[in-house]
Amino acid sequence: MSDVVVIGAGLSGLAAALRLREQGASVTLATFGLGGLPLSTGALDVLGYAPHRVDRPFEALDSVPEAHPYRTIGADAVRAGVDDLVRWCGPELLQAADGANHLVPTALGVLRPSAVVQPSMAADITTARHILVAGIRQFKDFHASLVAENLRRSLPGAEIRDVMVDFEARAGEADPSGLVIARALDDPAARARLATAIAPHLSGADLVVLPAVLGHTDHLAWKDLSERLGTHVIEVPCLPPSVPGIRLNDHLVRAVKKARVRWILGSRVTSGEFVDGRLASVQLATTGSPSTLRANAFVLATGGFESGALTLDSYGNLSETALDLPVWRPDGDLVHGHQLGRDMPLFRCGLRTDEHLRPVDTAGAVVADNLYATGGLLAGAVRWTEHSGDGVALGSARKATDHILEELA
Repeated sequence: MSDVVVIGAGLSGLAAALRLREQGASVTLATFGLGGLPLSTGALDVLGYAPHRVDRPFEALDSVPEAHPYRTIGADAVRAGVDDLVRWCGPELLQAADGANHLVPTALGVLRPSAVVQPSMAADITTARHILVAGIRQFKDFHASLVAENLRRSLPGAEIRDVMVDFEARAGEADPSGLVIARALDDPAARARLATAIAPHLSGADLVVLPAVLGHTDHLAWKDLSERLGTHVIEVPCLPPSVPGIRLNDHLVRAVKKARVRWILGSRVTSGEFVDGRLASVQLATTGSPSTLRANAFVLATGGFESGALTLDSYGNLSETALDLPVWRPDGDLVHGHQLGRDMPLFRCGLRTDEHLRPVDTAGAVVADNLYATGGLLAGAVRWTEHSGDGVALGSARKATDHILEELA
């Protein structure tokens, strides 16, 4: 029996497990899959829009609606959670949060606000005057001409050119994935080949924009390429699974295992046993026969609709799939026919909690004194439009684990 069982291996679950182990608690992490980090940009969003673009996200957290999870989590817990992650990752993987949003190009050439970025994304594209967007001909998920065209709209004062260069990650492979190219570029000799292909096209460029494939395990590959080219380099996250997201996920999973968290992969939580106002155990669907996990506290970090933790059936019924907890929903229709310009009320659905992030029922009563909900399960945030998902994940993990540690003391 562990002190705490964490359910889910996304950003919130991994952060909760690391924080608890760091403070001496014994932890079991049970997860059906690998979480959403490999599908992310690898940068951290705290608050990008509220509803207009936010320049200083930590200072703007009080501007969110009253029902937003940030109101319960609090700015201090969000900042502490982000700082924890930056410390666990180190400066080669994540830059320290300076309080301001960075504008990072997307694979479409749109400038996207993110609070914490990987060093390979940190060069300030808004101050560059001569930009070269360089694509790799064999890599089909990055279109240099499209990125350049859209950047010209956002940066009218800059001269922006685009070029496609040839680079074989593996001999004869015509359509490699981003991860295959990134693994090839872990090798300095491969980086030298790429630099040789790009160099004739520089023509005084003070920033080279490249797809985010500059190394997988070598987190300084981008810096080596920058030195070889003699100018700044910036990576652009591409279609998921993205290399920067994979880098971040791989690092955190290694950290969790190194911290001696018991790791159970491929097992879905199907139910829980509630006794006298507490969650006594959870049941796992595992190969062969079901198994049971008992603990003093439980962290439910299974994500939202995208992970299957929340579902909506054809009759309009909402469900939380692990423990069948009460799901809050706004009044009225949950979906509408307007695909652009209006939020779907569905995506505000989720679990309501008390001030310690313990789920409550429709009457506001705590479901179980030792059960905590974090991350994408929480109701009230529209993470995609707000760009708030990572801040909610990290802040809620920090808030919940702080209270768990107080209870365990």
